[in-house]
Amino acid sequence: MATAVLQMRHGVFMTTSCLLAFVLLLLVIGVGVSVGELSIPLQNVFYAIGNKIGLTDVPLNRIYESVIWDFRLSRALVAACCGAGLAICGAVLQSLLKNALAEPYVLGVSAGASTGAVSVVVLGIGTGAVSLSAGAFAGAFAAFAFVAFLTNGARGGNERTILAGVAASQLFNAITAYTISTSASAQQARDVMFWLLGSFSGVRWPEFQLALVVVLAGLAVCLYYSRALDAFTFGDDAAASLGIAVPWVRLALFTTTALITATIVSMAGSIGFVGLVVPHMMRFFFGPLHRTLLIASALAGAILMVLADIASRLLIAPQSLPVGVVTALVGVPFFAVIIYRSRNK
Repeated sequence: MATAVLQMRHGVFMTTSCLLAFVLLLLVIGVGVSVGELSIPLQNVFYAIGNKIGLTDVPLNRIYESVIWDFRLSRALVAACCGAGLAICGAVLQSLLKNALAEPYVLGVSAGASTGAVSVVVLGIGTGAVSLSAGAFAGAFAAFAFVAFLTNGARGGNERTILAGVAASQLFNAITAYTISTSASAQQARDVMFWLLGSFSGVRWPEFQLALVVVLAGLAVCLYYSRALDAFTFGDDAAASLGIAVPWVRLALFTTTALITATIVSMAGSIGFVGLVVPHMMRFFFGPLHRTLLIASALAGAILMVLADIASRLLIAPQSLPVGVVTALVGVPFFAVIIYRSRNK
């Protein structure tokens, strides 16, 4: 009886928390759309959205509507999707690898995406047929394939996977550095470096549609394997003893996180610390069960990323900082706390 009451209270707490987080996310997205070189009143943002979906019919300045729909709303929504995706990947990889410091780029995906992007921008590979995003996506999956080869698919174990990810990162970072040093002009080098640190300035509605589909599909797959993720927290042997097909589940989850991460990096560059910090914060508030943790991490990651994008535009206005710089400034203190707390474990 007591257990049933506790479960019911936990369910009510989780439902209430998720609803509040979703409302906060909508508010933060509204703020993200309203701020910029042209300041737009927050109520006008919601009126513009309401007019578009048929909930309101309020006359608005056409300049406001153009700025909202052609630039800012899609940017804020892509930022939310990217934050959610990185947080989901971080939660999954920390469980799969049994490593508190695991994050979405541990498989070398970011380094591979960097090489792919540089190959398009600097070397002109596929010019006219291959965009920067497509090149980054191809490079990300090349890095993932390299890691999969080194680890024999999903059978390599946690330590080998991490080491293979480190090797892939070093290899592709070296290729990127060599390409920029020998072939890039000064302007190309600046453009590539700004993109590598993360930026949502070039994203529009097509990117949002792709990001939304990939993140929602990835979340669905991870939720489907949430019980397996709970078991992986105690190790592969414990998971196998519960009847889980360990190699298959590991391969499915590694592939899912690689797909999400590659999609995000191809759109916005490498944005660190979101996938590392957010899952730890959500475990502290909601516990380790992954069905709860994944949803909470997705909402918190989305909120954090939109706030980081807002900060990147306001800190040195009218110029903008790379989003990755803002997330690093926020994430490094949390990273230090995680290391400090795990020093005696």
